[in-house]
Amino acid sequence: MTAYNTVRFRVKPGRDQDFLDAHRNMERAFPGLRRGGLIKTGDRSYCLIGEWNDMASIVAARPAMIANLDRIRPMLEDLGNGLGVTDPVSGDVVLSLKD
Repeated sequence: MTAYNTVRFRVKPGRDQDFLDAHRNMERAFPGLRRGGLIKTGDRSYCLIGEWNDMASIVAARPAMIANLDRIRPMLEDLGNGLGVTDPVSGDVVLSLKD
């Protein structure tokens, strides 16, 4: 069953290009990752979205994804409300809206 993960970030002032360059050069050859995208959602705000074969693939990739996060952590602002520098969520698709 297809699954998605989403991670929300806010980049420190003046670090947008560093953040984008880091994502261009990140490891992303994760087994089960079908495709992904980095979306600019506002001033210094971004969401990373991944489409996966299943939740097991996301779980297996988490250590490598956290290692990628550790490389960009100095570029990120705390999101507040106890979230830290990311707001990650993931889950199985329960309704496909368009194939």
